[in-house]
Amino acid sequence: MDGTSAFWWTVAAVAVAATLAVAVVLAVRLFRARGLLADSGVPASRKVLFWGALVYLVSPADLLPDPVLLDDIGVLLAALHALRRAGAREGAREPGGAR
Repeated sequence: MDGTSAFWWTVAAVAVAATLAVAVVLAVRLFRARGLLADSGVPASRKVLFWGALVYLVSPADLLPDPVLLDDIGVLLAALHALRRAGAREGAREPGGAR
């Protein structure tokens, strides 16, 4: 393997590791945000969105091939945003926020 090829393999590995790290962080935040679902009055459609985002993250069917987790990250961000908005409308405090 020549130097140029090794460089691009390293760049690709770093890019995959970075997107995987972002997806894991977002999945953890989404899982922690499930506290909004308990008794906060969040509509059922938002609850379904939460579980759908987690299922999409682990499902083998993706819009983009799996080494590129941009579609998974987008779905997780959309679910987090929807949960935050629904929780704010219902007066729920943010997980880990001020009490």
